[in-house]
Amino acid sequence: MRTQVVEVQQAVGKLLSTPVFQSSGKKLLAKGRLISPEDIRLLESAGHRQVSVAILDENEVPEEEAATSVARAGSGGSLEVRLGAGGRANILAARNGTVLVAEESLRKLNLSGHLTMATLPNFSYAVQGQRIGTVKTAPFAVPKAPLGESLSLLEQSGPVVKLTPIEQPNVGVLYCDPVRGERARTLFEGIMRTRLERFGASAAFVLSSIEEEEPLARNIEHLIRAKPTVLLIASTTAPAGPNDVVGRAMRRVGCRIESFLAPVEPGNLLLLSYSQDIPVVAAPGCFRSPRPNAVDLVLPPLLAQYPMTASEISAFGHGGLLH
Repeated sequence: MRTQVVEVQQAVGKLLSTPVFQSSGKKLLAKGRLISPEDIRLLESAGHRQVSVAILDENEVPEEEAATSVARAGSGGSLEVRLGAGGRANILAARNGTVLVAEESLRKLNLSGHLTMATLPNFSYAVQGQRIGTVKTAPFAVPKAPLGESLSLLEQSGPVVKLTPIEQPNVGVLYCDPVRGERARTLFEGIMRTRLERFGASAAFVLSSIEEEEPLARNIEHLIRAKPTVLLIASTTAPAGPNDVVGRAMRRVGCRIESFLAPVEPGNLLLLSYSQDIPVVAAPGCFRSPRPNAVDLVLPPLLAQYPMTASEISAFGHGGLLH
């Protein structure tokens, strides 16, 4: 790439290599802008007769074209790509849903030295229209060879970032307490409502139970028959692990324990199991406060019917100290 000063009338279709300012000091046109006929009239009305433009070599691709091609190849699911300021290609959520990031592919892509992709954290919740990723290249142009390598990487690995829609989630909630189940409901229902509303969800199926194995199992089984997207167990006590009363009740109705303990504070006693494809989550203490905790990390993927694993929960440790 080289720069060249040309007459304003000759600048149409070329990239501005330096910003152009008005006499007042206010920026008129930004560096890297692809000059249009409308820009020519604007420049002439501001008294500019010449501008500095970037002339690309044959083996280079303009930054906007390069960023857009990488953003499109690197995104999947319910996403759309739009050009943003400064030659960026922004990746936007087309629907409410959960962001899924292939972290190793993202690292490899960002090692190219010619472009970068930044995303929201893996398993984030996003609303329609929200920017969940952006691609930015080196200024003005990217050599065709490294751009081709990046596109080839994406072709082999698949999308770096995807959005899985959350469609009409029905959440089941079982409130339990060693003395009286309704006590737990009274304590936690308002906070539960606030938490679920963050993700466009609500409690469609609700029961209360005394915290003993047999009645817990009976109520869990009843709620599972309703086919909720997720079943949350809100207990006033802290279990000692999968062998405590809540875990025993889960196994009694055929739940498979996937994970106990999450590297997240608050919320490290999170217990995740599955009844076939329905996740059943117990998280003592997490329903006492609306502040972010482990439940807020696992709910977006579970509401999108993404089957979380123990390995993925273990990765929450980096950034898991929430407050």
